Amino acid sequence: MKQFDVVIVGGGPAGIGIGAMLKELGVERTIILEREKVGASFDKWPKEMQLITPSFTTNFYGHLDLNSVVSATSPAYTLRKEHPTGKEYAQYLRGISKYFDLPVAEGCNVEKVTYSKDFFKIHLSEGETIKSRFMVWAAGEFQYPNTNTIPGAELCLHNSQIESWEKVEGDEFYIIGGYESGIDAAVNLSRFGKKVSVLDRKEPWNERTTDASVNLSPFTLERLKQEMQYGRIKLLGKSEIQTITRQDNQYVININKKSKPYVSPTQPILATGFKSSLMLIDELFIWEDEKNYVLLSQDDESIKTPGLFLVGPQVRHDNLIFCFIFKYRQRFGVVANAIGKKLGIDTSLLEPYRNEGLYLDDLSCCGDECNC
Repeated sequence: MKQFDVVIVGGGPAGIGIGAMLKELGVERTIILEREKVGASFDKWPKEMQLITPSFTTNFYGHLDLNSVVSATSPAYTLRKEHPTGKEYAQYLRGISKYFDLPVAEGCNVEKVTYSKDFFKIHLSEGETIKSRFMVWAAGEFQYPNTNTIPGAELCLHNSQIESWEKVEGDEFYIIGGYESGIDAAVNLSRFGKKVSVLDRKEPWNERTTDASVNLSPFTLERLKQEMQYGRIKLLGKSEIQTITRQDNQYVININKKSKPYVSPTQPILATGFKSSLMLIDELFIWEDEKNYVLLSQDDESIKTPGLFLVGPQVRHDNLIFCFIFKYRQRFGVVANAIGKKLGIDTSLLEPYRNEGLYLDDLSCCGDECNC
């Protein structure tokens, strides 16, 4: 049985980012397990979908590109794009993996993880089992669409199943969910001349805070405003969907007894987000009461299973949600420091990362709103 000091599960931005930092720190017996290839989840984005956070080459003046996951790199510089598509961002990740010669094992699908006597056993679909002292979970979410939120949701098409909005047949669409992915779908369908109605029980397009995790980004609002002038998009807030049924080759979206149902000639589009990949190892964590997120130590380590760390968009501390790259990359240094110390490595090498937004261990500075 092959044995490692650290096994990282996932070859997306979280896995590649923490992998590069651990290598820089001097952790040698490390492996990154990716069930397909580096950046595979981004390859599966709809063709027209872009990162909502802007990339800019600010490195020269001491500010890391918002979409960078490794020091001294910039997707804006590499790709010459401010808002890369999924496929473009996957190229950036693969470029990092190759340039830093990261120990990535592609085509390795994790089927089961067991923990005993201070070691993890990671069982792969190929029949191989590897052993590790530490495990970093960086598997992300995109490959786990949330499709069971509404009775009849199986009749719908989740936005993650779309290859390109240009190829979707039909002239009129209903989108369930009005956050980033829902509005992105609406904007792109409108650009191809389609009529779109967006249903949401709230009105996220009217929310206004400085936390992009709970309201629409300026990039999305700007595109929405541009498309709204053509009259092809309707925003239907306060739409509490009860059921979805199919009648005579049409889809009936039932709201409530007092509201007339909406009838769609095409499959409704689900923009209801994603499940957590942590469900694959949920027994190794203690979950918040409603299983919305896992409880972590100040080092982003499972409070139930020592040696199990979480990086990526599923990291959360109370009301602080680290679901964007520029957010969760700040915790790479925290995890690397914790692992390095337990391996007896001098972690003072990590100190420069603080000024680059890759090592945030004091969360008291987070949560402030803008004055104007």
